[in-house]
Amino acid sequence: MAPSPPAGQDRHERSGAERRHRRWRRLRARSRLWRLRMRSHPVLLWTWRIGVTIVGGFLLLAGAVMWFTPGPGWAAVILGLAVLASEFGWARSLLGRARRYLQQLREFSRRRQRSTAAAAETSDEQSSTGTSSGTQ
Repeated sequence: MAPSPPAGQDRHERSGAERRHRRWRRLRARSRLWRLRMRSHPVLLWTWRIGVTIVGGFLLLAGAVMWFTPGPGWAAVILGLAVLASEFGWARSLLGRARRYLQQLREFSRRRQRSTAAAAETSDEQSSTGTSSGTQ
């Protein structure tokens, strides 16, 4: 049962974030029920897996092509892995590796930005005080 709204607030006065959160939870619950229904029947299970394989494989292939042509190649590959990870363990592990790699890349770029900003700040301080190696 859904929690009642806070005192002095009816259900029409809920914030937009609360409504989005509730909508997202309902969607997740419905998708879980859908998958349980798919897994309960062998024919539906194989049909579902074949559909997931086709869509995910197409996205992976399109992403690989976009590495060499204009387009968001990495995004398509990660999206294809996410689709395949919904049904296959090997894709789930590859997606986990990709997430860890992207996290490391993000941390590296943040450290590099900080060091670049610090170097620019020290050079600004030196130029504002008038100290340079060639002047007396």
